[in-house]
Amino acid sequence: QVQLVESGGGLVQAGGSLRLSCAASGRTFSPWSMGWFRQAPGKEREFVAAISWSAKSPYYADSAKGRFTASTDNAKNTVYLQMNSLKPEDTAVYYCAATRQQEIRFRDLYDYWGQGTQVTVSS
Repeated sequence: QVQLVESGGGLVQAGGSLRLSCAASGRTFSPWSMGWFRQAPGKEREFVAAISWSAKSPYYADSAKGRFTASTDNAKNTVYLQMNSLKPEDTAVYYCAATRQQEIRFRDLYDYWGQGTQVTVSS
């Protein structure tokens, strides 16, 4: 049974940092890409970042460039999202997801999702 379990969310002041983790289990994910999405209240779930286990080349949404860093620890089957210089508009539930597709920006192409972790940035 495939499981993606996020952790690391919380409440932080604007300008602060958080590191989200996503532990993957239940199958071999090495040919896959792992994505981070977020959903704020009343808004659609949007792409934040993605990284390939094998190529290790991350891709970021414009809102994340320069502030967020995606990384993997293959030995631990864990994906991370380091978020720095957080802003109130980063407040959302953050999800990790897995896809076999080359196109990593579209949520409909992801096969597995975690339950999400809340990130709240106060001003």
